[in-house]
Formats: sequence, structure tokens, C-alpha cells
Amino acid sequence: TDEIMQQEIRPLVAVDIIEQLHRQFAILSGGRGKDGAPIITFPEFAGFSEIPDDDFLNVVTYLTSIPSLEAASIGFIIIIDRRRDKWSAVKASLTRIAGAFPGNLQLVFVLRPSRFIQRAIADIGIKLYRDDFKMKVPIIMLNSVSDLHGYIDKSQLTRELGGTLEYGHSQWIHHRTAIENFAMTVKTTAQMLQSFGTDLAETELPNDVQCTEELLSSHTEHHSKLKDELKLAVKQGATLLTCIREPVTRSANSKLSPDELENVATVERLLAQLDETEKAFDQFWTKHHLKLEQCLQLRHFEHDFREVKLTLDNLMETQAGFADIGDSVIRVENLLKEQKHLEEKGQEPLEKAQSLALHGEQLIQNNHYAVDSIRPKCVELRRICDDFTNETKKKYDILGKSLELHKQLDKASQWCEAGIYLLASQAVDKCQSQEGAETALVEIEKFLITAKEHQLSNPKEFYNQFDMILTPEIKANAQRIVQKLEDVQEMFDKRQVSLKKLAAKQTRPVQPVAPHPESSPKRASPKITRPAAVEYLGQFCGAPRRGPAAQNGNHALVQGLIEKCISKSQGHIINELIETERVYVEELQSIIEGYASEMDNPNLVHLIPSALQNKKEILFGNLPEIYYFHNRIFLKEIENCIENPELLARCFLKRKEDLQIYEKYCQNKPRSEALWRQCGDSIFFQECQRKLDHKLSLDAYLLKPVQRITKYQLLLKEMLKCSKNSEGTAELEEALATVLDIIKSVNDSMHQIAITGYEGDVSELGKLLMQGSFNVWTDHKKGHNKVKDLARFKPMQRHLFLYTKMLLFCKKREENTDGHEKTASYSFKNSLKMSTVGITENVKGDNKKFEIWYNGREEVYIIQASSVELKNTWISEIRKVLTGQLEACR
Repeated sequence: TDEIMQQEIRPLVAVDIIEQLHRQFAILSGGRGKDGAPIITFPEFAGFSEIPDDDFLNVVTYLTSIPSLEAASIGFIIIIDRRRDKWSAVKASLTRIAGAFPGNLQLVFVLRPSRFIQRAIADIGIKLYRDDFKMKVPIIMLNSVSDLHGYIDKSQLTRELGGTLEYGHSQWIHHRTAIENFAMTVKTTAQMLQSFGTDLAETELPNDVQCTEELLSSHTEHHSKLKDELKLAVKQGATLLTCIREPVTRSANSKLSPDELENVATVERLLAQLDETEKAFDQFWTKHHLKLEQCLQLRHFEHDFREVKLTLDNLMETQAGFADIGDSVIRVENLLKEQKHLEEKGQEPLEKAQSLALHGEQLIQNNHYAVDSIRPKCVELRRICDDFTNETKKKYDILGKSLELHKQLDKASQWCEAGIYLLASQAVDKCQSQEGAETALVEIEKFLITAKEHQLSNPKEFYNQFDMILTPEIKANAQRIVQKLEDVQEMFDKRQVSLKKLAAKQTRPVQPVAPHPESSPKRASPKITRPAAVEYLGQFCGAPRRGPAAQNGNHALVQGLIEKCISKSQGHIINELIETERVYVEELQSIIEGYASEMDNPNLVHLIPSALQNKKEILFGNLPEIYYFHNRIFLKEIENCIENPELLARCFLKRKEDLQIYEKYCQNKPRSEALWRQCGDSIFFQECQRKLDHKLSLDAYLLKPVQRITKYQLLLKEMLKCSKNSEGTAELEEALATVLDIIKSVNDSMHQIAITGYEGDVSELGKLLMQGSFNVWTDHKKGHNKVKDLARFKPMQRHLFLYTKMLLFCKKREENTDGHEKTASYSFKNSLKMSTVGITENVKGDNKKFEIWYNGREEVYIIQASSVELKNTWISEIRKVLTGQLEACR
């Protein structure tokens, strides 16, 4: 029983009894009685008595359910048309209607059979059987439709009953089916919207971006489908409404029947219901969709917050690791670079954090539902950004003070070194005179004024200024330098005392002394005045003061002292050469062991940049070869010159060929520098420099060989100054020429490696003798006259390379490389074999021009040098080549 009660009681619809309706044994034409009672007509139907009771009941029940409650409450008017039938059919119809009609009845009209006998029988029968029909309403027997018109207006009757009411049964069934389908569609759509709304209300919001995006996409897609269903339903209702109103639309004289008007009202009511449902659903969906979008915004915000927070935490952790304040200027500068790099690295995450915090505040301003979750995260992001910025500022302040401290310590140390050098460089012989002593005093006083630069005159104030960064190591270093300052100051004080005494002491002649004690006192010795300078010179050079001497011995004494001083000066130069050579060898060793060998260290391989892999020979060139030569050979040979300075020149002459290794090193230098510019700031080099405790980076040490080869010429020039007109002068001049020739050869080779476009092998052209830039005019006998004339008057800038076998003409080009200084390159243009050239010294009276002709003057090159000396040098060198070729032919 409960199951039956819980079942939905659904009223009959047209589609359920569509076959019975099509049989048309009962119709609801839409007509109305005078009081508005609905009219149901039972047309003539041959098989009326054969209709099953269920079918009859279903059709009659359905027809009575169509009119409005107001019309149905008036009661139905039934018209039974049996004009062509028998009394039996009338009786059967009345009996069935009386027994099964579900609605209220007002009147029953019967159009009796038209045949005379059946009409008479009907009259008798109705009188006899009226009470048997169990009808509580009058049954009016009519002989014709004319009689019917007396009760019901023609406009409410169909044409079959003599009326004017338009009725099409098929169209009526179609309208009823469509209205009921539309009503079902409205009901189903409303249920779908309600079900979807319930699902949305019960949906839990996801906790991650992907699920939120999927949910938003799913709900939006479902919403779109439902909106499409709504649009279809509205369209269906509008179409149905148009169909019902079609007669009125087609003809202005037509009017809709009451039933059709009720159909219009029904459809309009359904459409209004659909519209209200849609509005309610849209309002709910707008709120739900906003919440989903805010949820997605929140999940994106939370995801971005986690990523940015992780990056910022790593940044802060890295910054916290920067605790070192440096122990030297270079180290502090590197730390500042690292701090700058970290700051630049942090700019992007900091900007992201600030942008994310701003985005969070915008979400709050837009009334986001998760304000309590968003606001703390915005506060956290801004706090971390402020912490990083403040900590960075503190690091810069500390490192800035550390840099200032170490610069002052370096200045103080350099001041000490400069002071020591000044004291050591003041020649004792020059200071023995009053003028010399005064000059030395002035030098010292000027130098002491510069003591203000290092700002360490007040150690207590210095310590107070840098107290916050004075680690035990830095403090110990500072104390050491302060002690060194005091020591140097003490040295200056003592030197000043000595020089003041010398400046105050007047030079006086030496009193004459008798040559022999045995001499008679009456015999006076000749007055010999010995200059004080000679005496002090002897003291400075280590010569003891001598007693009385003959006048003719004075010259020999002075000459001997001067020679001894010269020898002593040469000794100083030799000592400087040896000391600097030892330092040079040590520096080469440190480069090879501290850098080159470390490139093979498996513990440091991960620090080596990929661009540096397998390029050790490019970076260091033939530095191991240079180190081997100086350490094993050259240093030992010049150390043997300590006692015999005259052997120095022979060392350079003997090793002339060995010193050519610098040419190879210098030729590789551009490639080495380019590689250094690419990889010089890598952690590998910084780690090596830290281990070696070098103040300068590797590139400064790789420049040492270039500086060393030029240092030799300076030392040899100093030696020549001290040994003019002596026996070893010629050899020293030759040694100096040898070193200068090596330097020139290195310089020329540096230009030679920049030649581009020459298809041959430059090494097969013989020795490079000269190179330089000139203005060049060309003349070709085979050329066109105009071209020849133009060639004569328009000079070309050409760089010439003179080899023993060939003369190359190139065009000089300068290019900037990675923001560094310009590097020259030489594009090959032409070449002349030296075996087929000739030379003319002067051209048209211009003493700066000379002429080179080729192949019997088929080609002539007029060359203009920048000076007469340069022109003469080139002519001399070319003539040597031509003379050498001539002698070789002979």
C-alpha cells in the first residue's frame, strides 16, 4: 500500500491515448454554451458500441480535464449526433455516457435519427427509458440542427452541426500534444536546474589549482548545456504559441475559441514559469561561478606564494651565508661583486613577491571570500622583501667599511714601502754635501706630508671607526701595519737627525801632514788640499781614510774610488736583476702549480667553465717552457754574474735563440686574453687565487712574461750608463741590441698573426724583417688609362710586411672586441716575390717616397713613409735582402 501511495499520480496526456483520440468518437471542439459551459460532441460513429470501456473512459476523462476549472465547474454540454443511426445507438450512447462521464453535466442534446421509423422509436424510447439513463440533467431530443441553434449559437458549433466554428481534429491533437510536450519540457528543465543547483550547493571547493580549474570547467560546461536546453525550451514554447495564434495572424476576422485562448494562456504561463526559473538559476549560478573563480584565484595565489616563498627563503639563506667580510681589498671587491650578483639575482623574485602581494591586496579589495587567508600571506611577502633589502644594505655597509679599512691598510703598507724605498734610494755620496743633505731633507719632509693619506696616525681612532668589523685576524694585520708605520717613522726620524747634522756641517780643507815622521820639522811639506767629496766618496764606497799622500797620487786615488763606485752601481743592478728574476721564477711556478695543474685536479673539475674545457694550452700558452728555461738555465747563469758583472752581457748573447720562446708566448696572448675575458670571473679561478693568497688575479700574472722581456732592456740600459768607455761596453751594447731585436721580433710577430686572407703559409716566407703602415700608389702597364691615372693620384693605406722571400701588402682594419680596446687585423691584398723586385730610392724629389717595381716595371708601387728615417730603414733592409739574393745566386 505504501508503495502505491508513493507512486506519482500522473494525469492522462494526449500521447497516451493518441490512437483513441484519432478515432474521433468524441471531440472537444472549443465551443461554449451561452453561460460558458464547454461543449463535448459525440459525432456519428458507426462502431460506437464496439469501443472498449477503457478507451471510452480515457477519452472522455481526458476531454473533461482540458477546460479550465472555472469552465468545468459550470458543467458540460453534450451533443450526441445520431441522425444517421438507430434508436439502439442512441440508447447505447446515453447509457454509456450516463455510466462513465466523469464531469458535471448541464445539458444533453440528442440529434435523433432522421429516418421516420427510428425517430418514432426514439421518441417512445426516451420516454420509457429516461429514468434508466440515471442522468440528473435534462435530455433534449432534437429533430434537426436548426432546433440545436435555438439552444447554442452557430458560432460555437462546428460546420457538421450547421455552425461556423473552425475545427480540425488533427490540428487539435497536434496542438494538445505540443502543449503537453512543452509542459513536460518545462517541468524536466526545472527539475534539471534544481538538481544542478543542489549539486553546486553541495560541492566542496578543491585545494589545488588543477582540480579547481577542472571543476570550474566542468560546472561551466554543464551550465552552458543547461542554458542551451533553456533556449530550446523557450524557442519551442514561442513556436507553439505562434502555431496556436496562426488563424488570427492569417485572418483579421478570425477569432480564437475559448479553448484556444486557454491554450495560449497555458503556453504563456509555462513560458513565464520558464523565465522565472531561468532568472533564479542565473542568480544562483552567478554567485556560484564567482565563488569558483575566487577559489581558483585563491589557489593560484597560494601556489605562487609557495613558489615565491621558497625562492625568497633560499635567497635569504644564501644571503645569510655571506658572513665573510674579506681579508684584502681584492677579496672585499670580489665579495661586493658576489653581493651585487646576489642582489641582481634577487631582483626578479623580489619583484614577483611585491607583485603577488599587490595582487593579494586587489583580491581583498574585490571582496574575496578568503580574506583571512590572503592578508597574512601578503604581510609575510612584504616582510621577507624588507628583510632582504635591509640585510643587503647592512652587507653593503659592512663590506664598504671593510673595503675602506683594507684600502687604508694597503695605503699605509704602500706608504711604508715607498718610504723604505725613498730612504734606500738616497745616495750617500750625494748627501755628504750641505746642498745634498738639504735636498734629501726636503724630499723626506715632502714624503712625510703624504702620511695623512693612510689615516693611521691615530690607531685608537682608527680602531673605534672600524670596531664593528675588526676580526682578530684583521686586527692583528692592522697592528702589524701600525707597528711597521712606527718603525718607518723611526727610520725617518733618525735619517732626519743625520741629515740635519750634515746640512749644518761646513766643508773644510784637510790640513797638510809631513810625509815621514823622520823628516826635519824645519822642512815644510807641500800644501795639498784634499776635497771633502773625495773623502766622503771613499767612505761611501768602503775605502779607508788614508794618511798623507803625494800630490801625484791624488788623481789615481780619485780615479780608483770612482771606478769602485761604478762597480758598486753595477753590483746593485745585478742584484736587482737576480732578485727580480727569482721573484719572476717563483711567480711562474705559482701560476703553473696553482692554476694550470689545478685544471687537472678532479676535486675542482666541476668548477671549470665548459668554455675552458681542454683549452689549458690556449690560456697558458708555452708558459711551462718559459718557466723551465728561466728556472733551470737562465737564473743560474745570471747568478754567476754577482762577482763578475762583465759576464752579464754574454748571458744574453749566449741565450739569444732561447729567448725567442717569448715570441711564441706573445703570439698566443690575444687568444689567451679572449678566453680569459670569457671565463675569468668563474669560481674556479677565484678558488685558485684564494688558495695562493694572490692579491692580483691570474690575468695580471699572465702578463708577467711580456713585462719581463721588456724589463731586461731597461736593466741593460742602466748597466750601459754605469760602464761607458769601459771594456765590457761593446758586449753590453750587443746584448741590448739582441734584447731589442727580440722585442721587435715579438712585436712584428704579433702583427703577423693578425694577417687574414692569405692563402699560403706565412711561415714559408722566411723571417719577418720589417712591418709598418704606408701610403701606396700603384701603376699597372696593362691597366686602362683612366684607371692608371686614378691610381696615380689616389693613395691607398697599406700595411707592408717584409719577409726574406716576399713583400705582402695588406689593409689594416680595427675592430672592437666585447667592449675592450681595439684590435688590429690585416686583410691580405697583394704580394711581390723579392727575387723579382727592384727599388728606386727617391721619387720626384720627395725624400719620403721610394719606388718598388715588379716584373720589369709591369707593376710599380710608389711608397710614402711617415719620415725620412723610416724610409731609409726600409730601403736599407730591402737592399740587404736583394744583396743577399744576389750573393746566393753567385
